Amino acid sequence: MLWNMTRSWPGSGRLTSTPSTSSLGRGSMSRGPVRRPQTLLLKGLFLASDIQQLQQAIEECKQMILELPEHSERQKDAVVRLIHLRLKLQELKDPNEDEPNIRVLLEHRFYKEKSKSVKQTCDKCNTIIWGLIQTWYTCTGCYYRCHSKCLNLISKPCVRSKVSHQAEYELNICPEAGLDSQDYRCAECRAPISLRGVPSEARQCDYTGQYYCSHCHWNDLAVIPARVVHNWDFEPRKVSRCSMRYLALMVSRPVLRLREINPLLFNYVEELVEIRKLRQDILLMKPYFITCKEAMEARLLLQLQDRQHFVENDEMYSVQDLLDAHTGRLGCSLTETHTLFAKHIKLDCERCQAKGFVCELCREGDVLFPFDSHTSVCSDCSAVFHRDCYYDNSTTCPKCARLSLRKQSLFQEPGPDVDV
Repeated sequence: MLWNMTRSWPGSGRLTSTPSTSSLGRGSMSRGPVRRPQTLLLKGLFLASDIQQLQQAIEECKQMILELPEHSERQKDAVVRLIHLRLKLQELKDPNEDEPNIRVLLEHRFYKEKSKSVKQTCDKCNTIIWGLIQTWYTCTGCYYRCHSKCLNLISKPCVRSKVSHQAEYELNICPEAGLDSQDYRCAECRAPISLRGVPSEARQCDYTGQYYCSHCHWNDLAVIPARVVHNWDFEPRKVSRCSMRYLALMVSRPVLRLREINPLLFNYVEELVEIRKLRQDILLMKPYFITCKEAMEARLLLQLQDRQHFVENDEMYSVQDLLDAHTGRLGCSLTETHTLFAKHIKLDCERCQAKGFVCELCREGDVLFPFDSHTSVCSDCSAVFHRDCYYDNSTTCPKCARLSLRKQSLFQEPGPDVDV
């Protein structure tokens, strides 16, 4: 008798032997087809080499699961066996040999993933990616994931290109136009949709106001920028997959000029007033750091490298800035940075201390700096004074008057009695 050697399923760690079908005698063949024993399927001893055999084994395993007692060990083993058979079938249907590591399509830059243990969902077909046996790709720009077999079915360009060329938000709250404006089709894949769910359910994206099918809209939740800047509303709402990826890429980009979009927001949100004052102070500290060797060596300005726009202006905000302001994180971190910067200028560095001011109106008190809370700065010459002295003084700024006299003396024409 011939024997085929095969290893049992993981966990057993032993070899088992099964009689080859060629060793069955004619007597057994004369009694009709031989039904494979359940124990063979349970132990994983049935060898299948093509798709037809695998499909037959899967059907037999499913029937056996129904016949076995509920929650028994044998039924659990049969379920495990069924999973492995299905994985093997999928592997035969979707071979991953000779797949390129990089694929460029519709401005997506897809890289073949190496991970085998992480379970993901394909963004195109909305089914599970079995990383153990299936080839799958991820776009490095927008993190779009899909099977290798779904790559050629993608119709939507990479949203990172939109972020690069047109980095702006839709600032109207859920600008709905109606299903008729979309010809009762999905805004992305153009599949027929309706609110009755026939042939497919229409799902509205709260960011774009458009309707999508269930394949393009998975009921993902995201904070809507328009609701934040107009209502100071941070409640996540349902958005399409495309909108979710776009909002995720845009969240840290400083593209919101709040004082133009909604100037009244600063009257109702105290956190924003405090943050604006801290940002203005940091901008006043910046000239000290750029001319200070110690500050440049210590890379103090890199304390704000995650929010580089804070050292460039005090007007632009990102959605992440507003989220952190709402939770209180931004105010705390900016206060710490402000304290660190002020300590360097006023206490640690003699060079920066030497650039301080003395109030020319009262000529009393300590050295003043433009970011001190009790000072005022002349808008023309940037001289610094005590706030009380500046507003009590009815005359012009002493420094401005001195500069004006100097200019007059330089451009004054010589008199006739001057010896040329």
